[in-house]
Amino acid sequence: MQLIRHAADLETNGRKVCLAIGVFDGVHLGHQQIIRQTIADARKQDGLALVVTFDRHPNAIVAPAHTPPSIYPLPQKLRAIESLGADATLLIEFNRSFSEQTGEDFIRGLARDLGKLRSICVGADFVFGHKRSGNVPLLHQLGTELGFTVHGMSAVALDGEVVSSTRIRAALQSGDFDAASQMLGRPYSISGNVVHGDQLGNKLGFPTANVDVTGLVLPPDGVYAARVLMNRATHPAVLNLGTRPTVQTSKHERRLEAHLLNFSGDLYDQDLEVEFVAKLRDEMQFASLDALKVQIAADIADAVKWF
Repeated sequence: MQLIRHAADLETNGRKVCLAIGVFDGVHLGHQQIIRQTIADARKQDGLALVVTFDRHPNAIVAPAHTPPSIYPLPQKLRAIESLGADATLLIEFNRSFSEQTGEDFIRGLARDLGKLRSICVGADFVFGHKRSGNVPLLHQLGTELGFTVHGMSAVALDGEVVSSTRIRAALQSGDFDAASQMLGRPYSISGNVVHGDQLGNKLGFPTANVDVTGLVLPPDGVYAARVLMNRATHPAVLNLGTRPTVQTSKHERRLEAHLLNFSGDLYDQDLEVEFVAKLRDEMQFASLDALKVQIAADIADAVKWF
């Protein structure tokens, strides 16, 4: 999949272009419907399917206090889009200048830079542009003038409720991985880069990978059996998500630390994808590091049973 930062950078070679536009956090069933419709349009016209999305949630610029935690970090979102078969993704930097562009100017700019724009697919309630000036009726109006068709896709329902990023976040925060996975259309996982920690795991004899989960929605704190995907290989693991109450540190921050079973090697700066298999127990405070070490060994024994 080609990744571009500006519409004019798309290598069309004279082919028609069909667009899917959205934030697409989680790339859930509703998002997949939009992207697949765009791909179908492109295939009918021997054109290109281009997904247009943003490098951050728009609220991060226009309403920072109301920015929701992300389901996926950006690299994971892009991988999910690519897996659906899109030809290219236009990743727009959502900054203050871009946020002040009207919905009409945004669409006219895409039509100008892409050349043969033939369809745009969005969610039926999708709004965009400065002061939410863009919507499906505006797209129909511009489509009549500029020669593209418009799909305003109805929301997908599951168990009688609309599938949405907000609903998925709520499921994850309550630990309902089954519901989240159904709405995502794939097993829920969390992805991040391995960053340096305080080496406590090494000192205890159970080295861990400290996965950067900054800005992401997180399940409840606890110890979990998990699968870790790295470099196309899957490793069983036990992970701790929480504030590590047994260890006194100056920072009271939530961390995700994964101990890969039967693995040795340097994981720093690796991108890991972690799939939660089962919760083993709540996070607890222990009287000593020795007591914690004994419990970790028991947790690993429990985790092995799930594999």
